[in-house]
Amino acid sequence: MTAYTATVTVRLKRGVLDPEAETTQKALERLGFELSDLRSADRFELDLDAADADEAADRAGEMAERL
Repeated sequence: MTAYTATVTVRLKRGVLDPEAETTQKALERLGFELSDLRSADRFELDLDAADADEAADRAGEMAERL
């Protein structure tokens, strides 16, 4: 087995209320930045052992979908 690191980004679906993103977007607009949309996200780094890169990617993908 080989050690791999995968990065998984988790976001709310479009249309779901995202108060954190709304607050951040308003703050950026007050600072003079123009935005059409902003979504918040969480990023996770997963360290896992797998036989090869494809298996590691498949496992990380399954984790992301189920999370």
